[in-house]
Amino acid sequence: MRRNKKERQQLLIETIKQNPFVTDEELAEKYSVSVQTIRLDRLELSIPELRERIKSVAEKKFSDEIRALPLDEIIGEVIDLNLDENAISILDIKKEHVFKRNGIARGHHLFAQANSLAVAVINDELALTAKASILFTRSVKENERVVAKAKVKNVDHTTDDRSVVEVRSYVGNELVFKGEFDMYRS
Repeated sequence: MRRNKKERQQLLIETIKQNPFVTDEELAEKYSVSVQTIRLDRLELSIPELRERIKSVAEKKFSDEIRALPLDEIIGEVIDLNLDENAISILDIKKEHVFKRNGIARGHHLFAQANSLAVAVINDELALTAKASILFTRSVKENERVVAKAKVKNVDHTTDDRSVVEVRSYVGNELVFKGEFDMYRS
């Protein structure tokens, strides 16, 4: 059912308020209009693009929570964080992340996303990677979205103040990277 502009824009506001991570493409499909129409509606309503919405939500929610490094030093956008438990970040692979000749993401970007998320999830003023065991399970291409999920496996304050953080990164439901990070804590 096609709605008039005013109705569509009101629904757009409500939808983005409920889910700030919804893409323009998903909104266009939901409201049976073009992506360009959604972008024009957002512009008219002063609603920022997805990347800015994610950044804004992360800054509001996590700026006081992340202890081991500043939020702007994390590779990717943190969208969920429970210190010493788990965390999630997303990284949209763009032209600057890939090799020019084949459009495949450079591995250090995937590693950096996972490693910085492993540092961010640690509830300590100082968290450093002591050791990492990683595996790339498939190539990631330009315009794909990588969702990294970190889980703290153990917190050992009794011996050498180390924690093990497991990070798995996905494109859709497909595993593209997994790593185990042995994290030093102060």
